[in-house]
Amino acid sequence: MHPNNPTGSYVKGHEAEQLSRICTTNELAIIADEVFLDYSLSATPTLTFSAKRDALTFTLSGLSKISALPQMKVAWIAVSGPESLKVEALRRLEVIADTYLSMNAPVQWAVPVMLEERQGVQRQLMFRIRENLAELDSQLAAQKLCRRLEIEGGWYAVLRVPVTGSDEDLAIRLLQETNVLVQPGHFYDFPAEGYLVLSLITESPLFQQGISRALQFIATNCG
Repeated sequence: MHPNNPTGSYVKGHEAEQLSRICTTNELAIIADEVFLDYSLSATPTLTFSAKRDALTFTLSGLSKISALPQMKVAWIAVSGPESLKVEALRRLEVIADTYLSMNAPVQWAVPVMLEERQGVQRQLMFRIRENLAELDSQLAAQKLCRRLEIEGGWYAVLRVPVTGSDEDLAIRLLQETNVLVQPGHFYDFPAEGYLVLSLITESPLFQQGISRALQFIATNCG
């Protein structure tokens, strides 16, 4: 994913170039999921794989994230790369698309409006993401047991916590004993214990309370 979910790290320009060289040399295609691309915490424009022309590339996105409308089930694939490979890929994708039912007519008619209104939705979400991230940093600064990983985009934060058991057990206890819902790192194939994933689009007052309860619980039970 670009940016990665849940770490929020973007693929850098030199990494994209190296990846393109590897794929071109070995006749491989790049599949880039960019559903979180618009939620960048940097003022610098982020690269999109849809602009790649050297390697065959499939760039995925959809309304679920860019317009916060997962229930609409609207998504797309942008195909780029050498013309001969792109033409063949589009021909095969057409066969695959014809195998499934097309999206319903009302949603198709609504797509232009939903795309236009995404700007307002994204502004609201980015305000909430930045506000919650600032609150998280403020509360983390007041203790020493937990820290967060760096984040460049997306709407999740990864919390590094003391390892006294499995992340899943800690997440379950947080839910049962503090009514705070987080996701354990193994949901995202983290290679070790000690990671919790937090949503940054939770309403800010609830997020503030949740982080306070979670950090207090961890300090009491994992310190």
